[in-house]
Amino acid sequence: MSKTPYFAPRGGHPPQTDLLTDRAVFTEAYAVIPKGTMRDITTSFLPFWTATRLWVLARPLSGFAETFSHYIMEVQPGGGSDRPETDAGAQGVLFVVEGTVSLTVAGQAHDLGEGGYAYVPAGADWSLRNDGGAVARFHWIRKAYVAVEGLDAPDPLILNDADIAPTVMPDTDGAWATTRFVDPTDLRHDMHVTIVTFQPGGVIPFLETHVMEHGLYVLEGKAVYRLNADWVEVEAGDYMWLRAFCPQACYAGGPGPFRYLLYKDVNRHMALPRSG
Repeated sequence: MSKTPYFAPRGGHPPQTDLLTDRAVFTEAYAVIPKGTMRDITTSFLPFWTATRLWVLARPLSGFAETFSHYIMEVQPGGGSDRPETDAGAQGVLFVVEGTVSLTVAGQAHDLGEGGYAYVPAGADWSLRNDGGAVARFHWIRKAYVAVEGLDAPDPLILNDADIAPTVMPDTDGAWATTRFVDPTDLRHDMHVTIVTFQPGGVIPFLETHVMEHGLYVLEGKAVYRLNADWVEVEAGDYMWLRAFCPQACYAGGPGPFRYLLYKDVNRHMALPRSG
């Protein structure tokens, strides 16, 4: 396990003596991708990236979650890309879980260490390198930006989890809180990537059922999560992928905090079909 507060996969393969049984499941409403599935054989590569591999945790699928992709990137020392994004319409959020990367956005250079967050607007000129001596691992969440006439495009953001006071949910006495990297009232943004924290015993006390799609990567701890009609145990390194309107709730049993990185799509009209 990672020595940082954030779990990061290492790859490798289990021995031939291990049982095949695992917690992986894909249903019409949700998927659970356990940390044990993130092995060497499930990695991929991207054009114009050097000394880099990735795990694809989510991608748009018709009839399932359709708005985003979610990668875990693993960049060796000296690796990176001067042309990381090949889709000019794609915005991105980066969140570093291990090591340090050097990110340049719109001519401004930034070092992102563990807990580092970056919002990269669609069409931005950016590059990323690992100039350190250790492997760097980070999440990269991508969504096609939906522009709205009369609203400016969002600016780049460089922040860190450790510098942001979590917003405590009302009437929870601190048991449930959200670290928000973007002001929820800033309608220039059409996606939010936050960190949700439950203290031991904290719960989502009702079945959330809503239009937003979710990707949830467990950064720390363990819990029991309600997904549609099932209760599923999850722990650090697991990923949950929820389509719109999938009922969801949570119970954090401890012994420590339960934290996850959360994607959701927000702040836009629902696209309507056109006849003819």
